[in-house]
Amino acid sequence: MIPVFYHPGFAAPIGEKHVMPMRKFALVADRLRADPRAEFHESAPISEANLARVHTAAYINAIATGEPRALAESQKFPWSPALYPAVRLTNGGLLAAARAALDTGRVAACLASGFHHAGADHGEGFCTFNGLIITLDTLLAEGRIRHGAVLDLDLHYGNGTAQLAATRPAITAVSIYGSDYWDNKPSNDLSIVRHQDGPNHFAVPIPNRTRGPEMLALLEKSLPLLLARGKPDLLLYQAGADPYRKDPYSPLDLGHDDLRARDRRVFEFCRDHAIPVAWVLAGGYTPDVTQVVQVHVNTFQACAEIYH
Repeated sequence: MIPVFYHPGFAAPIGEKHVMPMRKFALVADRLRADPRAEFHESAPISEANLARVHTAAYINAIATGEPRALAESQKFPWSPALYPAVRLTNGGLLAAARAALDTGRVAACLASGFHHAGADHGEGFCTFNGLIITLDTLLAEGRIRHGAVLDLDLHYGNGTAQLAATRPAITAVSIYGSDYWDNKPSNDLSIVRHQDGPNHFAVPIPNRTRGPEMLALLEKSLPLLLARGKPDLLLYQAGADPYRKDPYSPLDLGHDDLRARDRRVFEFCRDHAIPVAWVLAGGYTPDVTQVVQVHVNTFQACAEIYH
């Protein structure tokens, strides 16, 4: 069985016209409940103490209260009193999945997204709190891990994760991206260098119009970056749906089979190197939400093929 963490409260009420399809969490959960390999668990909210490991008190208070409004909406969601409970649940879901992966030494999933652009004192790009760094920071403080890693295969560069990892030498972050992200804006012009690698965070751009074989070759070349500073005790994997060729933000030529092959290779890598992995949904803005859901369901299927 694959532990899957989900809560109906993951979806904050941001309106049906928002480009971020919050309903996809429930739609993916509905599809996976029919799969006997999925073992569902309902996650608890992240504690405020664990939020405060990464985010400033002023920013946490803005998300909780809505004031100042510009800061409360810095991640591009309309603020409501339901936002804070929702993002505490999504962050709690990732922490729970990480604990489950460590407990079994294998894999677990959290059917939430919205982490990798958030910085310490503000949100960006539909990301309110950086649950990737919060989870690793928490497990490091508890002594459950000594080295944690993030593999980010969302379409967009994980700028918030890189900035937060830069001051945390026990964390390695690798972002393999087809669209840059800087100053709360995406850009498909990868010729402009807005950031540079550090000793523990690495940026790997995917050229425009890349197809499946080229993407897999680039992934194969980049996976060893996760081992460059020693094998991590835990990997958090962002399995993005927005590299899909029909996504309005994607300059890549990748179909469902390509993304499923991507996911399968990541899980094979973790299995072969005995690295526990917790994975999350990420990205996905194709107007036909069923296409986004299919990418995420395919991630679970690739996971189950390797681990079940």
